[in-house]
Amino acid sequence: MIDSIHVSPGAVVAPVVSWLNINHHGFFVEVADAFSSLIGAIVHVLSLAPAPATIAVLSLAVFAFAGWRGALMCACGLALCLALGMWGATLQTIVVILLSVVFSVLMGIPLGVLMSRSERLKVISRPILDMMQTMPPWVYLVPAVILFGLGVVPALLSTIVYGIPPMIRITILAMSQIPDSRIELGHAIGATRKSIFWKIQLPSAMPTLLVGINQCVLFSLGMVVLAGLVGAGGLGAEVTRGLSRMEFGLGMRASLAIVVLALVLDRVFRNAIPKRFLVLA
Repeated sequence: MIDSIHVSPGAVVAPVVSWLNINHHGFFVEVADAFSSLIGAIVHVLSLAPAPATIAVLSLAVFAFAGWRGALMCACGLALCLALGMWGATLQTIVVILLSVVFSVLMGIPLGVLMSRSERLKVISRPILDMMQTMPPWVYLVPAVILFGLGVVPALLSTIVYGIPPMIRITILAMSQIPDSRIELGHAIGATRKSIFWKIQLPSAMPTLLVGINQCVLFSLGMVVLAGLVGAGGLGAEVTRGLSRMEFGLGMRASLAIVVLALVLDRVFRNAIPKRFLVLA
């Protein structure tokens, strides 16, 4: 009988990860320290004031760019997380999610715009994006933990990588949906390519790009529980602790806090588009 042949992508990736860990360990330690310091500093600043004062400040910040409905939902949601006894974990989770969304958007939108302008790049990137989006989320944690160690940093970096593919896809979709008449109008009035992008294409694509940002938020929340398995802290760690100790109350409170946080972030980002970006939409 002929033994079956097993093809394992891990057999190809594992030596590369091991080589990076052996030969560039110092670099990864410095990156981990930098991100850890950034997260710790933000959490420390948010923790300086009493929780009610921090909730009020965050709600005012949300009001400045998401309106009174977003601010009200933010205040009520964070107050509920405080009442559930999950305030410290909620703060750390918020910081990790916001940082991961910011980095995913900053990398995903430029890559999506670049790919939308080249059919060759679209063809090349399609199978790569398909593979990245169909892989289980915890697969991203394995090499991140090997390279950066346990803690919040591998959770943050794997969440960033996990959120980039949907942001790229939605950016490509947003750019392809812009009516040609608007771009032709820009050329007709003598606008430069830079002006056409910033004043015509980006405002026209902004409503669809917002969907991508919401997707990044949801993907980040999906990684929260898994991140608790690698010592990332936050609400994911509380869910993991409740599961490992068979404490139903702890797991329920942490899970409810995650749901509330998801609703708050979705509402905030849904209403956060400046009105001037929607003029052409």
